[in-house]
Amino acid sequence: MSAPTTPVPMTPARTGRAAVLGHPIGHSKSPLLHAAAYEHLGLAIDYTRIDLQENGAREFLSARAQESGWLGWSVTMPLKAAMVPHMAETSSRVETLGVLNTVICRADGTLRGENTDVDGIVEALREAGLAPSSSGRPVGILGAGATASAAVAAAAELGFSDVAVYARSPERAAPLNTVVESFGLNMSLRPSAEFPAESSGLSAAISTLPPRAADPMADQFVADGALTGIPLLDVAYDPWPSQLALGWERAGGTVVSGLVMLLHQAVRQVELFTDATTAPAAAQAEADRAAMVHQMRSALGL
Repeated sequence: MSAPTTPVPMTPARTGRAAVLGHPIGHSKSPLLHAAAYEHLGLAIDYTRIDLQENGAREFLSARAQESGWLGWSVTMPLKAAMVPHMAETSSRVETLGVLNTVICRADGTLRGENTDVDGIVEALREAGLAPSSSGRPVGILGAGATASAAVAAAAELGFSDVAVYARSPERAAPLNTVVESFGLNMSLRPSAEFPAESSGLSAAISTLPPRAADPMADQFVADGALTGIPLLDVAYDPWPSQLALGWERAGGTVVSGLVMLLHQAVRQVELFTDATTAPAAAQAEADRAAMVHQMRSALGL
C-alpha cells in the first residue's frame, strides 16, 4: 500500500509590488480593494500606501522605475497632472484629459499613464440606472479640477451631449474647455452657488469637490421631491454620508457613494497591473470577474 500523498502548497502565480501615491494618503482605501483582487487571482502582489508630494514626483519615478518588481501605481491628488510629463507613453484618454490616475510599470522600466477614473464614474452612474436623457438635460459637474475632466469624459461615454459645469470662477474652469471640445460636447459654465437651485434640471450630478467643500449647499435643496430620479455621484467618500449626499436625499434624489466609483476604477487598475502576470484579471471568465468584483466590493463594506 503506497504512502498517502502530501498535498503540495499552492504557489502564487507571481510576486510583485504596487502602491497608491499621493498626499495625504493615510485614508486611502485602495489597499483594501487591491488586496482583495490579488487574493482572488492568486497573485502575491504587495500593495501599499506611499505618501508623495508633487515636488517629489520626478525623483520618485526615476528611481522606482528601475527597481524590479513594480507593476504600477495608483495615483491620487496632488499628482494626477504632475506625473503626466514623466510618462514614456500615455493613453489617448490621458492625452485628452491632461491627468492620469494610473501608472503602469513595464518590464523594461518605461512608464505608461492611464486614467481609470473615467471607468469608475461611468460604472458608478450605470449602477444608479443612469441612461442618456431624451429631454436633453445636461449632466451637472460640481467643481473644475482633475476629476471634473474625468467626469466630462464619462458624460461623453455615457452618450450625453451637454454638460453644465459649476465652478467658483470661470478661470478655474478654463482648462475644461479643451476637454469638452475634444469630446464634441456642449458646455454651460455656471457659478457653483447656483448648483442647488438648478439641480432639478439635470439628468445627473457629479460632485468632484474635496471632502466637506460642498457642505454649505446641503440645506439649499428644496425637500419636496424635486430631485426624484436624479442620481448624484459624490466622489468624496470620507466622511460618508457627506452633508451634500444627505441634502440630496432629503430632496428625493438618489445618491451614489464615491466608494462605488473607487471600486470600479480599481477593477480596471487591477486589469492593467496584472496584464503581464500569469493570472491577468482581464482574461477571466465573466463569472470569475464578477466574483472578483464582489470580493472587492465586500472589502469596502458595500
